Amino acid sequence: MVAVPVFAGTFEQWSTGRTLRIDYVHTGTATGEHFALERVRIEGEWPGSRTQTIDTTNRGKYLVELVDLATNRLLYTRGFSSIYGEWETTGEARREVWRAIPEAVRVPEPRHPAQLRLRKRQADQSFGEVWRLAIDPASRFVDRAPAPSAEWVALVDNGPAASKADLVILGDGYTSTQKEKFLADAQRASDALFSLEPYHSHKGDFNVRAVWTPAEHPGVSRPRAGVFRASPLGARYNSFDSERYILTLDDRAWRDAAAAVPYDFVLILVNERKYGGGGIFGLYSTAAADSGFADYLVVHEFGHHFAGLGDEYYTSPVVYEGFTAGRVEPWEPNVTALLDPATLKWRDLVEESTPLPTQWKKEAFETRSRAIQKTRTEMRAAGASEEDMEALFREEQKHFTKTLGEQPHSGEVGAFEGALYEARGFYRSSIDCVMFTRDEVGLCPVCRRAVEEIIDLYAR
Repeated sequence: MVAVPVFAGTFEQWSTGRTLRIDYVHTGTATGEHFALERVRIEGEWPGSRTQTIDTTNRGKYLVELVDLATNRLLYTRGFSSIYGEWETTGEARREVWRAIPEAVRVPEPRHPAQLRLRKRQADQSFGEVWRLAIDPASRFVDRAPAPSAEWVALVDNGPAASKADLVILGDGYTSTQKEKFLADAQRASDALFSLEPYHSHKGDFNVRAVWTPAEHPGVSRPRAGVFRASPLGARYNSFDSERYILTLDDRAWRDAAAAVPYDFVLILVNERKYGGGGIFGLYSTAAADSGFADYLVVHEFGHHFAGLGDEYYTSPVVYEGFTAGRVEPWEPNVTALLDPATLKWRDLVEESTPLPTQWKKEAFETRSRAIQKTRTEMRAAGASEEDMEALFREEQKHFTKTLGEQPHSGEVGAFEGALYEARGFYRSSIDCVMFTRDEVGLCPVCRRAVEEIIDLYAR
């Protein structure tokens, strides 16, 4: 369920136009969660839309709401997901191991006392309240110290932040002598993103800025390799003990760095050769800048972060246990449980001649994919180089680009079984997509539309 908007007057009437950041700690296990306030601070001008303040896209595991205390009028909402939201589905959380993960939400600063509410997806996919906090913007406990300054470069400049989707690119593990390398990596990442639709056609709706955060040592932590770095943003491989999953738990560090410029979205490039990345809706995305598949990593992980696109692959190992609880319709816009083909959320894009569910050579794909996964595991255990691993990826890419592209329903929108880490019961909209494989096929029509809906939320 999405909160029904209640007219709250114009943005200028209820907001100062600045950004209010609420830092908190999210703690618990798979069976319960708790929130503890850390601080409330001002970051600078509000970068988001002044007109699209109510989020009706129904995306994310959580929803933040800002409500005027005196009138109970809804001022602002945004869906988002979090590291904690992923961690609680892991085996560690299910074993009742407690973790405390720092998080934050950002809202327009209200002119008058307000209430912040966090809501979470319930089993039926509706949102239920899990935390609320009274906010007095005039309180002396609101930190109004200026945001840390940093050098930055505009890579794409199309106008005021309030009418654009503002992307900031941060670098982790770049030393003081590698500034030019970082800027070149950031430009390449930006170019990779805007080479694909719908980003290409909507480039005028974006601003992109690169913020310079030099490190003492090159690279970031890779725990499985015994490599540890005190990098400025705290990015590291092996998140949730998944070898190539790159996250940072140092929430304040990357947010303070990003706050040097107006931003809605964040891409963290790590100065590493090893394949890896990550993306969480409404939080950030990460990518290994020197990987041979860096462009793919940027686009795929940004799809998670920007539009809440779900992973469509299902044959690769993941650390989540019970990530999909039952066969309810998932909130991710590009996957479905197909509970009722007549109400399929992308039904308007399906041709009458396309059957639902849509047949594809699933068994042949799974056989080949599992063989590649077995080879990959053996190569990793033997200490294979990144070059050798990328050669295997290219072989896989060549094979699946051909075999997935020459089937009866290739290029059609339908409901192809196998998605969201599950071989059965969940369906993706196209036989191939950058959210399914590393094939150079771009985003499918459903994913493209999902991206455009978020662009409209920030650039209108």
